[in-house]
Amino acid sequence: MKRCCPTMPRVVADLACYLVTGAAGLIGSEIAGALADRGDRVVGLVRKNRTLLRHDRRQVPTVEWQRALPLPGEVALVQGDVRDARLGLSAADYEALSTQIDGVIHCAAVVQFDADPEVYEAVNIAGTRHVLDFACAGPGRPTGYIQVSTAYVCGERAGPIAEDGGEAPGRFANDYEASKYAGEQLVRAAMARGVAAAIVRPSIVVGRARDGAIAAFDSIYMAFKLLTEGRIRTIPSAPSASLNFVPIDHVVNTIVTIAGRIDEAAGSAFHLVSQAPMSVADFFDLIGDYPQFADPQCVSPEAFDPQSLSPIEQRFHRRVASLYASYFQRNPLFRDDNVRALLGARGPLAGRALIGRQIDYGITAGFLRAEPVPA
Repeated sequence: MKRCCPTMPRVVADLACYLVTGAAGLIGSEIAGALADRGDRVVGLVRKNRTLLRHDRRQVPTVEWQRALPLPGEVALVQGDVRDARLGLSAADYEALSTQIDGVIHCAAVVQFDADPEVYEAVNIAGTRHVLDFACAGPGRPTGYIQVSTAYVCGERAGPIAEDGGEAPGRFANDYEASKYAGEQLVRAAMARGVAAAIVRPSIVVGRARDGAIAAFDSIYMAFKLLTEGRIRTIPSAPSASLNFVPIDHVVNTIVTIAGRIDEAAGSAFHLVSQAPMSVADFFDLIGDYPQFADPQCVSPEAFDPQSLSPIEQRFHRRVASLYASYFQRNPLFRDDNVRALLGARGPLAGRALIGRQIDYGITAGFLRAEPVPA
């Protein structure tokens, strides 16, 4: 990576041009749309999917990037791949794009928990290195950079988790968390060389706070669906475990604000989390309030015996539940001091009201059952 000048970039909100990697992803689409709504110029790096959806499923209008600086409020798409050192671009396109970009928001990542280690290495780690290199490729100026990570780089630690520090946990729950931690370390090394970078760490992202609207039901939503349908009836859970749900609008609004204030945010990490998590016990009680849902049971991890399950439930546990089991067994308490200091605001409480709206939206959208589960 080229050494960058420590001078902070000048980012003017109505004139800035941002590169958003993973622009067709759940968070990337929202960020690209929000930046365009603010009047910024946006280039969205996409791989195969070229459809950008907001949480209410509105499609973000896009044009093709053709080496011209996007217009204010415009999202120009360019096809690429962060696994490639040149982001999958031609030499001429790479050089042209690097002269236009004032800020990079790196969302592109493999977020599944069961990918092969070499996939995490290629996308989440090497991909971060390549995007950081791009951020330093502009003529004579560093580019503001935001790394979208995860709050769960804390691994299996419990109790208060500070935003800054970056110390490695004793153990990660899965290879995804480990890969995101490794990506953060690359960003911290770039910070030490003067790159104006910030790290943002969302927790468990759910739909919009006021109504639960979300563009796609993926990741942990699939585990919730299996629980409510009774396909998974027993979950190993610690009595003190909690789930830190955060609405996507809080995540996106905070990232977009940080992008416009990168000179203040540079050098710090930010937990994009709820004010207080929801206990696993309360979460299962809430599911039980819906008569059409199955009633999953919590057992202590020590007493849980997968062999006691039916063959079908054993299969779902191997394929899905085991991937998310650690979420139901740990109690990290994410501090958000940096977010409060910069924005003067926090995420909402992850309580029954917020999660109830998420469930109701899932029912309205047809993702969760509206009728009782058959016997």
